[in-house]
Amino acid sequence: MGEQLTVVESVAAGAYTVPTDEPEADGTAEWSATTIVVVRVRAAGEVGTGWTYGPAGCAALVRDLLADAVVGRDALAVPGSWAAMVRVARNATRAGAVGYAISAVDVALWDLKARLLGVSLPGLFGAVHDVVPVYGSGGFTTYTDERMTAQLTGWVLDEQIPRVKIKIGESWGADESRDLARVARARAVVGPGVELFVDANGGYQRKQAVRMARAMAEFDVRWFEEPVSSDDLDGLREVRDLVDADVTAGEYGTDITYFRRMCAHRAVDCLQIDATRCGGYTEWLRSAAVAASFGLEVSGHCAPNLHAPVAAATPNVRHLEWFHDHVRIEAMLFDGSLDPTGGQVTPWRDRHGHGLVLAEDAAAGYLVPS
Repeated sequence: MGEQLTVVESVAAGAYTVPTDEPEADGTAEWSATTIVVVRVRAAGEVGTGWTYGPAGCAALVRDLLADAVVGRDALAVPGSWAAMVRVARNATRAGAVGYAISAVDVALWDLKARLLGVSLPGLFGAVHDVVPVYGSGGFTTYTDERMTAQLTGWVLDEQIPRVKIKIGESWGADESRDLARVARARAVVGPGVELFVDANGGYQRKQAVRMARAMAEFDVRWFEEPVSSDDLDGLREVRDLVDADVTAGEYGTDITYFRRMCAHRAVDCLQIDATRCGGYTEWLRSAAVAASFGLEVSGHCAPNLHAPVAAATPNVRHLEWFHDHVRIEAMLFDGSLDPTGGQVTPWRDRHGHGLVLAEDAAAGYLVPS
């Protein structure tokens, strides 16, 4: 007699747009709201939840393109469902919104599998780390000095996070003096014992980025994220070879071939991976292995509550980004968000799956009409 399968019964998706607590910007973009697309998959009385941060249209892609590829498949065979989604998305192209949608479904499927088996996701994946370090991330270029000081102080003093990041590269690198003044202020606020990171979001040109890195060396900047566009692998390599701070990028990666190219080009010192963009937990694990083959560590980009379980199962993880917008949204819309006090998070081991559940009453007010 053949094995009795537990099949995926339904796939649902909804988009929720949450206004920021004040206007925000980085070196190359500005925004006043963030949209999260939440996917829920059902099987045998259990519900798995996944999400991505992207346009509301990702929800339509889940419903109209991906759901039929997953419904009826073995709920425990997540890589098979992932492969089916990638195949059906071929002509729509995987990069961009389609990849975001695949990522959300994949995370939901892994969460569902863990819940069906009655285990946590770190237990299912096989945890390597009990805790995962985090760094406070925000410091938007729209912030006043007072607002940035309050945020940095909250991370360092209240939550005791020993590493923080601010945005620079304002207006595509057009205001270097303000960038340097903000870096100086950040160092003065956090003191000498805290690691200071900066993110230019691709706002500088190559030699400009090198000059800025050398100017920032006075303030012991350890992490220089996207000093130039992440599409400019030669530029990243050039900057990396000429500066002391770790050069990092990868948040826009969509598959393992993207990450392999970045690693093979020796473009970064630490590879950033975003499971809400690259293809979910399935592709995170494969991509982290690619990075390890080049002797590189990985860092989770944004969505910290989603990344914590898979990061705990990744031998070469460095840390996760405790990003202001996503931390705020995940605490508002989900029950079970993690506590970063002490500069690390402990993924749930006494809850099934990733441990988070959509708080439907709280989320309802932000639902985007479909």
